[in-house]
Amino acid sequence: MKISPLESWIFQKIGSSKEHPSRDAIEAYQLEKVRGASAWARKNSSFYGRLLAGFGEGLRSVEDISRLPFTTAEDIRRNPLQFLCVSQSEINRVVTMTTSGTTGDPKRVQFTLDDQELAIDFFKIGMSTLSGPGDRVLILLPGERPGSVGDLLATGLDRIGAAAIPHGPVTDVRNTLHVMAREKVDTLVGVPVQVLALARHWSGNAKPVRNVLLSTDYVPCAITRELRRIWGAEVFTHYGMTEMGYGGGVECQAHFGYHMREADLYFEIIDPGTGKPVQEGNPGEVVFTTLTRRGMPLIRYRTGDISRFLTQKCPCGTLLKTMERVTGRIGGKVRLGSTGALSMADLDEALFPLTGLLDFSAAVTREKGQDRLHIKVLAIEADSEQMACRAGNQAGAVPAVRAACEEGALLVTVDVQREGQVVQAGAGKRKIADLRSIDESV
Repeated sequence: MKISPLESWIFQKIGSSKEHPSRDAIEAYQLEKVRGASAWARKNSSFYGRLLAGFGEGLRSVEDISRLPFTTAEDIRRNPLQFLCVSQSEINRVVTMTTSGTTGDPKRVQFTLDDQELAIDFFKIGMSTLSGPGDRVLILLPGERPGSVGDLLATGLDRIGAAAIPHGPVTDVRNTLHVMAREKVDTLVGVPVQVLALARHWSGNAKPVRNVLLSTDYVPCAITRELRRIWGAEVFTHYGMTEMGYGGGVECQAHFGYHMREADLYFEIIDPGTGKPVQEGNPGEVVFTTLTRRGMPLIRYRTGDISRFLTQKCPCGTLLKTMERVTGRIGGKVRLGSTGALSMADLDEALFPLTGLLDFSAAVTREKGQDRLHIKVLAIEADSEQMACRAGNQAGAVPAVRAACEEGALLVTVDVQREGQVVQAGAGKRKIADLRSIDESV
């Protein structure tokens, strides 16, 4: 099994000896970079000039980094221009993100050309895990604008000799399948539910996909298993977000977890309640600090994602940290009954194994004093009654749902919609809509 290609790339970037690579070298580099990044931000950003006042000295170890204050998504929404450390003329790309359910201002994250080059470099190395010269890679991510994630990924693929085929998110499954056949695609990069829809519409007479990289959202294990079953493909997952500069970590051939982009980002796992670092191996909220970004650096940014660092060594043998697949988000659960809580991940693992199911959405309402879980299923040429029954049974077997139903606190309803477009037409994160009063949500 090949060691993650990120390892040699990272040690080269940090200037460490190829003969004697070590975790100590990575941590010494990261400490120095956090010192430099915080000093740069404090000097050039009006936001960090205030936030980091009094934190100029005293970072003597990586453990000391936890004394720096956090940055939140709300900070960016309120003060996007106050984060800038360069003039507006040096900004090459502005990404505006409107979060579902947010009534305030959108987040705006800004990048210089050099910041975008860092992402291209990561994509080049990360994609070499699953693709190489001559491979034909269909990119099912937004890429129509220069500097968008799909555009940067295509540039990275070009640099390893792979043929990048920009497409954009899937809006017409059959049209995308036609493109896959016409372009003789052997690798896909896309959103989990959209790639699943392609697989479930795929004809066994067509050329199967050899490799898949899933990104932009939590990746259900059920979807991974289905893609392997239908195509016989090797399925990799990527963890990243716009605030990270898109790339954060990617699986190696061992599929043990994400190896992190440690030369450009410093990651922590904290207790979301106390803000303190958790013991290695325990789950908590993912926090990161940008180490090499100049335009809009972020210091200890709280992602809201839940994961943990694995204490076991990856079978590939790398010295890089391995982070478990993200399992959900802070506040991503809705309360059911007297003691239960339900997440979208719970429903994903229960429903996506159903043959013919393409996607679904879920919402919790309160009607006549009783909670109702409404599930809307998109199915392919399925019998509506049969699919509704199967989906209802699967959802009802989820422990939190079953317990709430048994105590008479919940009813489950399923509506089935045949064919049409994929419910999740974009690259946003899927979640249960809690439509009850705010004091009844978790």
